[in-house]
Amino acid sequence: MKRRLVEMRWLDALFAHWRVDPETVAARLPESLSVATYDGDAYLGVVPFEMTDIRPRGFPVGLSFPELNLRTYVTDGDTTGVYFFSLDAADPVGVGVARSVFRLPYYRASMDVRRDGDRVAFTSRRRHPGAPDAAFDATYRPAGDTATPEPGSLAAFLVENYRFYTDGRDRIYYGDIAHEPWPLAPAEADVRTNTLFAANGFEEPDGDPILHYSPGADVTADRIRRLPATGGAGGDGVTAGRSGETVAIPVEDGD
Repeated sequence: MKRRLVEMRWLDALFAHWRVDPETVAARLPESLSVATYDGDAYLGVVPFEMTDIRPRGFPVGLSFPELNLRTYVTDGDTTGVYFFSLDAADPVGVGVARSVFRLPYYRASMDVRRDGDRVAFTSRRRHPGAPDAAFDATYRPAGDTATPEPGSLAAFLVENYRFYTDGRDRIYYGDIAHEPWPLAPAEADVRTNTLFAANGFEEPDGDPILHYSPGADVTADRIRRLPATGGAGGDGVTAGRSGETVAIPVEDGD
């Protein structure tokens, strides 16, 4: 990563992932990106967590707020990463900065996070003018020992991603992040409400989600860059995962 533009800590993350047909995801991606798969499956992930002490470089005081996102995993032909369909957050300033500076599809929401021992109760209701309604209500907790994911495992494929992509008005943009491998545990979750799929134009996936919990990680983020216009895997929009490992190859600014 070239620069540390923002520093923050992510706390009490639930990773809830559903297997889906790769074509379901490919149909919703821009041409420059292809679906990354693991053993032939694509994944849609719902991830609630709390961002704390978010400090852009030079800011003396950090922001803190909950976040909820719907995501999938993609490749630009060289590097794999996260593609966000939506991100809800409970801070209007943070949402404004993320939308204008980082070009990410953030939406304002009313959120509440409560903790009782190792249980986390997380609720969210989107309040963004003109955006589709989206609601989430769940309680989750770790359900086993915490360890870092084994390289090449499904867990590593789902959580060890160090680049994110977003569809700008004229080009694809990406940002790189850095953190130690996620401390990860199996999780239990009672998801009472989840309308993120419908809000983003997806049908509810079949089957139960794969659940992981992490107590958190310290994260740094670089600035947003435009993906070179010649980038992208093209083809049928689906690329097999490389034994589940995330590839982290720097890409120079395409300006």
